[in-house]
Amino acid sequence: MHAQEALVAHIGELVRRESPSSDLDAVAESAEVVAALGERLLGVAPERIVVDGCTHLGWSFGVPRVLLVGHHDTVWPLGSLERLPFRVDDGIVRGPGCFDMKTGVVMALHAVAALDDRDGVGILITGDEELGSPRSRALIEQRATGCRAALVLEAAGDGGALKVARKGVSLYRVHVTGRAAHAGLEPEKGVNAAVEAAELLLAVAGLGSPDAGTTVTPTLLSAGTTTNTVPAEAAFSVDVRVRTLAEQERVDVAMRALRGRDASVRIEGGPNRPPMEEGSAAELFALASRVAASLGIPPFEGIAVGGASDGNFTAGIGVPTLDGLGAVGGGAHADDEHVIAEFIPQRTALLEGLLRELLSEGSRRSDR
Repeated sequence: MHAQEALVAHIGELVRRESPSSDLDAVAESAEVVAALGERLLGVAPERIVVDGCTHLGWSFGVPRVLLVGHHDTVWPLGSLERLPFRVDDGIVRGPGCFDMKTGVVMALHAVAALDDRDGVGILITGDEELGSPRSRALIEQRATGCRAALVLEAAGDGGALKVARKGVSLYRVHVTGRAAHAGLEPEKGVNAAVEAAELLLAVAGLGSPDAGTTVTPTLLSAGTTTNTVPAEAAFSVDVRVRTLAEQERVDVAMRALRGRDASVRIEGGPNRPPMEEGSAAELFALASRVAASLGIPPFEGIAVGGASDGNFTAGIGVPTLDGLGAVGGGAHADDEHVIAEFIPQRTALLEGLLRELLSEGSRRSDR
């Protein structure tokens, strides 16, 4: 079993280097800390991949057949450590980004370092996942192409559950342009963008389908300039979550068909991440369950969740993907973010065992 003290110490190194996704300099500095740790553990420096100023890290051992996916950016702004310092209290690891997902990054590096033969392993640690991976999506899909499996080190579900399905995400901004007029003197000469936006918002909210697991949620809303002016402009954002690609396409068609009565309508955005459908993880979940049993690790569930990850991208190009292999804890993006320390060595051993099985499976196939 991996040493808990070393794992926690290395998590502390990463957490103490703040890395808000929107601060490219901070992300670059964080990447150097991850790179240094990885080089100490793996004996080789990573490839530094800078895309539009954002720093990602990759290790490749031979031709990768299994890709480990993680990210080192967080949602926490600079200065959060002053209020929420890294610490370990009664077996609970705390600090910004410890759960989502710097513990998972450390686990990935330790698991690969423990392998006698790393041939066929790839590691990709990105720096913009919390923004929706705009700069790393192509890189993720490129590195995953041709792999037997993608293992995602995002945090586990409650009780250590692995994530076997994730909803796809689409993000839209609906812009409505009307015509301004004085609200008291001649409102009839205006075209009220706020009213038309409200009508469209209700239509958009009706696109959800509880039976299909599709949620369509209008969120940020704005309209108007002054209290005595008919609003000439209005806009609202829409968050869409879907279980299947067919539902993602259905909602996209409906969104693009929106029209105003008198105002003009412009739609921005679209699908951000494809759904990670449950079938993508079935075989890998069964294998992980067998590995856990062999290690004496208690059984865990396989769950479907509404949140998305970079596993959506790997699954979206047809690579079998298992997610939630990282930290056990809770409080992602909240002040009570935490990791249960005793599970860290156990989960790292599970990842190591899963890697061994997948790599030996590949060797057996090549020997035939």
